[in-house]
Amino acid sequence: MNLSLRLFAAALCCLSGVAAMPVLAQPAPLFVLNSLDANVSVINPLTWTETKRIATGKEPHHIYLTPDEKSVIVANALSDTLTFIDPKTAEVQRVIPGILDPYQLRFSPDMKWFVTAANRLNHIDIYRWDGSNITLVKRVATGKTPSHLWIDSKSTTVYSTMQDSDELIALDLATQTIKWRTATGSIPADLYGSADDKLILVGLTGGDTVEVFDVSGKQPQRTRVIKTGAGAHAFRALGDGRHVLISNRVANSISKIDLQTLTVVDNYPAPGGPDCMEVSRDGKLIYVTSRWARKLTVIDMASRKVVRQVNVGKSPHGVWTLDHAPRQ
Repeated sequence: MNLSLRLFAAALCCLSGVAAMPVLAQPAPLFVLNSLDANVSVINPLTWTETKRIATGKEPHHIYLTPDEKSVIVANALSDTLTFIDPKTAEVQRVIPGILDPYQLRFSPDMKWFVTAANRLNHIDIYRWDGSNITLVKRVATGKTPSHLWIDSKSTTVYSTMQDSDELIALDLATQTIKWRTATGSIPADLYGSADDKLILVGLTGGDTVEVFDVSGKQPQRTRVIKTGAGAHAFRALGDGRHVLISNRVANSISKIDLQTLTVVDNYPAPGGPDCMEVSRDGKLIYVTSRWARKLTVIDMASRKVVRQVNVGKSPHGVWTLDHAPRQ
């Protein structure tokens, strides 16, 4: 149909009182990072099919949606690169080289700082971000195996777990120096900070608990240990302002922690070595990467049941989407 006929048809619809069919917006895709395949699976959440794979660099380990939600970033540890992907179109925006061993990554909430943890090379790199360019400010030697990162809401302090020396450290972003370090339990992995910046929760992959540290003073104080499940690993806020989830990789479960009482209030089955998680915008579904099963697993929170699994690549690690619940 040419333009004239289309305009004529539209006019007839208006004259006859027939409303034009609404154009339905396509949902944002889900991105699943396949660490051992060096690519990202793009999943359509309507058909639950993998629509394509995006090649990255060697051994990508974490994927991260920027605070302004304009890019999904893949950290390619063995290629020393970052791959930026459009979270709406799933097209590669650009690749930044020369980022040494980016295992974990995080922007400060104000997006002035960009931080990477070099898990293999035992340092943390602190960069300045001007809106388009990353400039290295300082490389901080940390000790054995920096793992996961958290930055406080004021964009002043970055926290990192030290996987092989069983420590939690805090770095001052303004001076790029280590403020303190404290001992943790076995193999600390992901960490999560409370909205008021007073507490840091640390998942112990070498155990079955989450340690809670009060970081409001000059020195941290461990105030509580919460038993969750074997291989406590990755956090994701539920989005209701009160609860946070943690995946228990060995126990094949996900625990729901009440941040007011600091207790486990629910558990969900999560087969195949659950790792990183995302929560649907309506807060009803958990998307979790099943690390050893090569699947994205979808869990219905109301029924506490696995309702879907999608085949992805080898060693799926992170999962992100624009259609997500709030992150606090």
